[in-house]
Amino acid sequence: MVRRTGAATREEIRSAATRLFHEKGYSRTSVRDIAALAEINPALVIRHFGSKEMLFLDTMRLTVDDDPLLDVPPAEFGERFVERLLADDDMRGVYLALVRGSGEPQIKGRLRAIHEHTLVVPVRSRLTGPDADLRARLAAAVVGGLFHALWVVGDAELLAADPKDLVTRYGAVLQRLITPA
Repeated sequence: MVRRTGAATREEIRSAATRLFHEKGYSRTSVRDIAALAEINPALVIRHFGSKEMLFLDTMRLTVDDDPLLDVPPAEFGERFVERLLADDDMRGVYLALVRGSGEPQIKGRLRAIHEHTLVVPVRSRLTGPDADLRARLAAAVVGGLFHALWVVGDAELLAADPKDLVTRYGAVLQRLITPA
């Protein structure tokens, strides 16, 4: 095994864990698997992170840079939001890893927080009216449904669809929810 500094060891553990959590999910990744990929003793994983769950929470983060959405006209927001979410390379892997691990209370909490901050808040911040919060939450649920169909279920028809067509059609559905009637 290679001898490293504490910081280098932590980074190797993070890197190995991120890769394995993305590939295999939380439950099918063991501390031994992580240690083997990082070429360290399994005890070091626990020493540096406390538990597999804490390491998972440390590595599985998801944020969306919504700066490109700030100047989007309200009537185009639905389509641009869906386009932005589907273009994020990390979105699928992190989302699936969190869903697979959502039986663990802390991971479920992280999934809930990501739902709130990545899907609800960016939409809510652009809405007005007495039902703005409800509309933002419905829009987030619709986007979550798309993620589920594409990545959890693996709907072959949706996966084979033209990505631009998906963005246009799903964006229109989202737009109907966020534009007051």
